Amino acid sequence: MIEKDKRLLKDHIAGQLMAILTISSLLLVVAMAVGLYLKSVPILQEHSLWDLLTVGEWRPMNNRFGFFPFLMGTLYVSLLALSIAIPISLLMAIYLTEYAHSAVKRYVFPLLDILAGLPSVIYGVWGMLVIVPWVADVVAPSLRRDSSGYTVLATGIVLGVTVIPLLVSLFIEIFSNVGRDYREAAWSLGATRWQTTKDVILRKTAPGVIAAIVLTASRTLGETIAVIMVCGNLAIVPGSLLDACYPIPALIANNYGEMLSLPLYESALMFAAFILFFVVLVFNLFSRLVLRRMQNM
Repeated sequence: MIEKDKRLLKDHIAGQLMAILTISSLLLVVAMAVGLYLKSVPILQEHSLWDLLTVGEWRPMNNRFGFFPFLMGTLYVSLLALSIAIPISLLMAIYLTEYAHSAVKRYVFPLLDILAGLPSVIYGVWGMLVIVPWVADVVAPSLRRDSSGYTVLATGIVLGVTVIPLLVSLFIEIFSNVGRDYREAAWSLGATRWQTTKDVILRKTAPGVIAAIVLTASRTLGETIAVIMVCGNLAIVPGSLLDACYPIPALIANNYGEMLSLPLYESALMFAAFILFFVVLVFNLFSRLVLRRMQNM
């Protein structure tokens, strides 16, 4: 009886400890949001939220803090990166799980893990040495444009390549969890391998695929080092893929610690971080609602 009581006590303590850790992690996110907001209060008191989000002029020396170019830069780069990464990753994952020989999987899977674990600065260096010159010397002249190569296009390509290994790994894990009986049932009805993949596997895993895309989108929104190295870092609203850009993570990383003696400058950077935090949070909440509706259908 004493031994049973000890086991029950240990089980109760373990449950309480895990609950405390879970609540603490949630409170940490709330504390981050509150801290960023409090740091942003000075600039919100000085300028209206509408002006901060819609004005395109960034002149801290003149007390002009327009975040519109940074918002557009973040949006353009993230959308371009996802438009590159999602179809490539999805087709790669389908091939590796449904078509590839076991020998191919044995070599490709470890390679994907290595690529996913590489520091983003390596992708940034690759972008500077390969993608930027290609954009400047090949793409821009073919379109009769002059460009330094440090553009939205280069940033989107580098960022897309950076997240492809992660996205492929997530898709493979999702597709591999579908039982073989689903495939065999489709084949027994005369479906081809592609029809089985399209009509059975992708439909079955649709919520997981969307969740993986949302996770990757959050990664693209917050990527910093690789973006800084190829984006051009100009506070302008990009008019085309061959214009420079300045995403929010690059703004924070480049400027925090410098010129903080200027009035409102630190508050402006904290407000930029708060915008990024809020966008990622809303994006994830919206995706959860979509996933819930899909699961209830």
